[in-house]
Amino acid sequence: MDDGEASCRSAAYAERVTLIAEDLLLLLVDDATGRFLLDTTRLDRALAGALLLELALAERVGPPAAGQRFGRDVIALVDRRPAGDPLLDAALARLDTPKPPGAARAVSRLVKGTRQALLERLVEAGHVREEHRTVLGVFRTSRWPAVRPEHEAEVRRRLRAVLLDGAEPDQRTAALVSLLVAVDAVPKVVAASDRKALVRRAKAVADGDWAAVAVRKAVDAVNAAVIAAAATVVVVTGSS
Repeated sequence: MDDGEASCRSAAYAERVTLIAEDLLLLLVDDATGRFLLDTTRLDRALAGALLLELALAERVGPPAAGQRFGRDVIALVDRRPAGDPLLDAALARLDTPKPPGAARAVSRLVKGTRQALLERLVEAGHVREEHRTVLGVFRTSRWPAVRPEHEAEVRRRLRAVLLDGAEPDQRTAALVSLLVAVDAVPKVVAASDRKALVRRAKAVADGDWAAVAVRKAVDAVNAAVIAAAATVVVVTGSS
């Protein structure tokens, strides 16, 4: 692929609507240093949860049909048509099993490879660049500093309008807020003089009536998965 073709492809890619998971990852990577603002355990589950949330908003997953004998917290495929995005379609395939998974397990099924796939998309779209460094001559690390921050700036503007100015959130912004609340990251993304008021407002938005039943299940699944992951880290750390 020559430079002109690559440039056209990148421009076309950047024009598409980003996934909620991509917006979330942009918010949770420091623009200057390219470092993650969260530990990877919480980050990975939040990103997987964002995919599940997007599928719920697209009405591809939801509660089991009436009469199906599955647990109440199950996330089932309700529409197997492609979602129109390779990453979402791959997520659908992971959830397409004879026995639908519980909500938290559905998030866990979407964790593997999701962060890397999203980072590659953000690099290809020109939002961030990938940098590699070697620490102590042995350990190779990667960073993703911002290249074109305009899209992320608009996402932050909408978040501030909702969380600081009291604007009514659209569904996409409310979904982002709910994910940030789930991983306790709201103050890392939105600066405010009154942090307690900021967190209260964020929780009120996350708990609002913007979410249908399927979406609420997905939000609850993210919370459950993050709590379970945190408990696992505590157990491992305490026993080491």
